[in-house]
Amino acid sequence: MSVTSWLTVAVFATVYVLIATERVHRVTAALGGAVVMLVLGATSPEHSFFSDETGIDWNVIFLLLGMMLIVSVLKRTGLFEFVAIWAAKRARGRPYRLMVLLILATAFLSAWFDNVTTVLLIVPVTIAVCRDLGLPVVPYLIAEVMACNIGGAATLIGDPPNIMIGARAGLSFNDFLLHMAPISALLIVVLAVMCRWMFRSSFSYDPERAATIMAMRERDAITDVRTLVVSGVVVAIVMTGFVLHTALHLEPSVVAISGGLALLAVSRLNTKEVVADVEWETLAFFTGLFVMVGAMVRTGVITDIGEAAARATEGQLFGTSMALLFGSVVPSAVIDNIPFVASVSPIVSEIVASSGGTEEASVLWWSFALGADLGGNATIIASSANVVVVGIADRSGHHISFWQFSRYGIPVTAVTITVAGLYVWLRYFALA
Repeated sequence: MSVTSWLTVAVFATVYVLIATERVHRVTAALGGAVVMLVLGATSPEHSFFSDETGIDWNVIFLLLGMMLIVSVLKRTGLFEFVAIWAAKRARGRPYRLMVLLILATAFLSAWFDNVTTVLLIVPVTIAVCRDLGLPVVPYLIAEVMACNIGGAATLIGDPPNIMIGARAGLSFNDFLLHMAPISALLIVVLAVMCRWMFRSSFSYDPERAATIMAMRERDAITDVRTLVVSGVVVAIVMTGFVLHTALHLEPSVVAISGGLALLAVSRLNTKEVVADVEWETLAFFTGLFVMVGAMVRTGVITDIGEAAARATEGQLFGTSMALLFGSVVPSAVIDNIPFVASVSPIVSEIVASSGGTEEASVLWWSFALGADLGGNATIIASSANVVVVGIADRSGHHISFWQFSRYGIPVTAVTITVAGLYVWLRYFALA
């Protein structure tokens, strides 16, 4: 690597340490790192702001902004309190039963909607129900975001890396359901079992609070029926747009921001108050992160990592699939899995082509997708959903530190990636 490449790695590592140790606020660290990358010449304003390959992913930024506006309006209708009471009553106030219910709901939603949209919708509900039952919020948020990353792996549209892999490899929605949904469902069960052990000290049952919840009427929580109805129509249109965005030739970001602005206009709410609820710090953090990772892509650091992993297997299909599966975990955990997949997927495409492009060689794509998706559970910056959840938690007074998340995220990632490795071996090699 060149001197600039090494300097780029050093800057990124420094920022990573600052975020991990919380010596500096994560937004300050990310934006500061982006500025240093620009000063060093590792990237440029043109590449940072306008390049599809190495710049800020404005589609992600505006997708987040649009959905944050929608959630901000929904919050004022009482919908989240309604769902929170409903969920608590279904779980009969039992903490672990509630966590399993929320894990299953999150996993299901994230399979059909992108994981960022899912956490934006489910996290406010979780905070409300935990408040009503007197439960610690952080364990439930961590469990949910992990369920989101695992559930999103099941379909083509569930996780942004899957969308990029599907486009690069020519894989359909049904291909993902056939190959990824079974292991995703199994891993959700594994996660639920692990959560029973990891968060065992958080499952304290309060009969009095449970009785109070059981006596509540969900309907009483709704405070603005008109805005709720209008929001429901807008959300239905937005979700339809997400599913049909390819046929409509519209980016999900355009659908989301259009829906958010339309809802803001027709809701008759105070615009200043609604906009104030947007997670601006989260958006700023993503901006800095995109610039830093873009600099690593531009200087060839990420490509070198992918090529080294490919060379290490010497063309063996099983070895290559395992290298992609396990080798994608660490880079996806250290940087956001979206830019990692964007930069390495061309390498995977070349490896598949060199293997003859046969159906058997498609296992490389599934291994790559599993490694990138599951690696998103390891740290708070490994996936977009993680960053969003941490930002919402901070604003709600529930701080999640880097190491607090990783203390649970790393074991979950290690176990799930091992189970995924066994799945790949059994399905595509041992039983093929």
